[in-house]
Amino acid sequence: RGLNTKNIAVAYEPVCAIGTGKIATVEQIADIHTFIYKEILSLCGSDVKIRVLYGVSVKADNAADIFAVPHVDGALVGGAS
Repeated sequence: RGLNTKNIAVAYEPVCAIGTGKIATVEQIADIHTFIYKEILSLCGSDVKIRVLYGVSVKADNAADIFAVPHVDGALVGGAS
């Protein structure tokens, strides 16, 4: 509690998907990103600016769906880049 910071960026990749090419469902992505966001708020306070980036198999054909998920603020793009 009480971390003295105004900006936090978190990059999240589900361990089960790394290197497999599998992607979490939109619902799974929403659940974990909401959890991460709430945890940071509880540690840093409500005035912190949070960016949570999703990684694993983000490609041109699924990026719009992933970016539409609340609290998904960007992506880690690897092989698709």
